[in-house]
Amino acid sequence: MKRIIPISTVLLLNACTSTVDGSLQAANGVKSKVENCPQDTVVSLPVLNEKESFYDRFNFHIHNIVADTDTLKFQTLKHDFVFCRGNNTWMVQPGTLSKNFQTPQQQDNPKYKTIDFQGKTYKYRVVIEPKFSRGANGNLTRPNVSDPVKDKVVFELLPPTPNSKEPQRQTLYTLKDLQQIAVKQGYSAIGSQLGFPRITAAVIHKNRIWWSVAFEQGEGNNGIGTIVGYEPQNNKFTVVQPQALWSQQITDLAITGDANSPTFWMGTNRSAEGTPYIGAKGLVAYRLAPQNPNSGSLRAYTVYNSPIVGAIPDKLRLENDKLWVGTANGVCQVNWQAADNPKNWSCWRFAAMAKLPSEGLPLYSELTNTTSAAKLSPTKSGETVEVLWWSPLDYQTRKGRYEVRYPQGFVVTLDEGASLYKFPTSLPPGKLPVEWSGFEWHWNGERFVRGFDEVVIDAFGISPRGIGSNRVEGNSPPNMNAIRGDLELLNISPKSTKVKYASGWVDETQLNPYLTVLPQKPSPNPQPDPLKALAKQLQSP
Repeated sequence: MKRIIPISTVLLLNACTSTVDGSLQAANGVKSKVENCPQDTVVSLPVLNEKESFYDRFNFHIHNIVADTDTLKFQTLKHDFVFCRGNNTWMVQPGTLSKNFQTPQQQDNPKYKTIDFQGKTYKYRVVIEPKFSRGANGNLTRPNVSDPVKDKVVFELLPPTPNSKEPQRQTLYTLKDLQQIAVKQGYSAIGSQLGFPRITAAVIHKNRIWWSVAFEQGEGNNGIGTIVGYEPQNNKFTVVQPQALWSQQITDLAITGDANSPTFWMGTNRSAEGTPYIGAKGLVAYRLAPQNPNSGSLRAYTVYNSPIVGAIPDKLRLENDKLWVGTANGVCQVNWQAADNPKNWSCWRFAAMAKLPSEGLPLYSELTNTTSAAKLSPTKSGETVEVLWWSPLDYQTRKGRYEVRYPQGFVVTLDEGASLYKFPTSLPPGKLPVEWSGFEWHWNGERFVRGFDEVVIDAFGISPRGIGSNRVEGNSPPNMNAIRGDLELLNISPKSTKVKYASGWVDETQLNPYLTVLPQKPSPNPQPDPLKALAKQLQSP
């Protein structure tokens, strides 16, 4: 018997590796020049074709960071968010992402990648063994393995010697390891299988090369978050698998500190069937213990316990004492030597804005309502409104409405109350174990807010979960009150929730949104999360 996998299921969005030398300096001693920055342009939200999901217009996940003396360019599939070093300003440009970062990556027996170190070229890849073979019908087949110890993920490294064909192999983990972890975490090991592994970063630090390894997750596939290092002088591999990162996909890697006890800075993510992006432990700093690589100290920075502007760090870049963190909701620059101090963070968020027509706009309190609840009118010429999201009114015609910021807000009482979250160990650090209507929003010191990358997308579902009804009728979506509007919690009980949401809906034909970058300002007088008292109440016997 062989495991047969249709070819369509083995391709994942490319996770090209980023080779970063921690000693790189931002400007290499050369002063940045503002005149070398690109000209500012107006970049509209993309017009989607019929093959694209309507979520794609707000897909700002960072696929690559390109830096030079004058600029830092955070590249998404369709846009470049450009930071001008000379005057600390931002601009948005049409996307210039290389095809190498757009093309789906082959996961079965992937090709070797290369990295140059100490004047030599090394080739590397990560594979599942036994390896796959491709049949005449295009399907992949792999022999069934009765012994889970022999079903394994292996790192391969070709030494830099002439005519070298046989790689060195280092087993990273086996199916048996994965099953044992599932049991420790309280999940059944039955049905678990190794997801396709992939290398997300290759980093040179001091006398070693380090790689971060992620994996396919969902539909029974899983893996173990891993960092593997290689020291050429001693021909020695080091495998790092901290318990707190077992179920985390490592999106990128940067390294600081000395050679014996470096600190690994990692972006993390989780996924599930049909859901590629789920917030995990945010930005993680893991200090390696020299004697035991898996017993080091770990600190996680999330939207629940730090100033970080996005839930999922996609790409990292280290420049001297600064660490740049790119997310699908914005970018942060943090002094990594004192990251616990919020004052050492500077963050900016991505936003869509639109000019309000002089005659104003009908504003609807719910997505599919036919009667407007207010009129959104400018108080001065050229006034703009922030566009938060877009949802269809009809799945067939693909006509829809924009959710826009409306500070006056609307009040709604929902027939959904609060309860204790059943899986508290899976929550991001700092998130309270309270299940409620605004579960995917986070407290920012003043109100509950939701970033672009906190909107969990389910390819098999109808629409993102928001505030409002989840009932679907025909081709119409659920009648949502809000998807990304800020929330003020007025009252909550085990049976109902009363909130004020600071957003409304306008017809899409009335606005032409464009992209910009705004500074993320901390609350001047932060208040405690109102869910804290509720969490204690729910946890008490």
